[in-house]
Amino acid sequence: MMSQSLRASRTLFARVSRQQAPSVARRTFLTSAVRQADPVQELYLRELRAYKPTPIKAGDADAHVQKFSAPAAPRSPEEASLANELNAYETQEVEVEGQAAAGESAPVEESWFEEEEDEAPAAH
Repeated sequence: MMSQSLRASRTLFARVSRQQAPSVARRTFLTSAVRQADPVQELYLRELRAYKPTPIKAGDADAHVQKFSAPAAPRSPEEASLANELNAYETQEVEVEGQAAAGESAPVEESWFEEEEDEAPAAH
């Protein structure tokens, strides 16, 4: 009985596989027939292919770049008036603390730290 069921299942399987084989062949997936090109994408790609950039010349950057020139060294303000300041220093009068300048009266010194003398104690 087992052998008959195996034979029957083999023949059944063979029949089913023969019947489905042509239907599988008819169900193919065709991508070329289904796919349509996007008109915007086609226009964009056509313009990209047609674009030719202008060649760069050696003198193109000259109009946009300034030539470098080193600035002149600045003069020191000390060097310009050094001789005048030296002459003014030599001619000025020397001021000494405690001495009166010409035309002024001598200042009166006050001692802030004067101590009062103790009076002699009275004898008893």
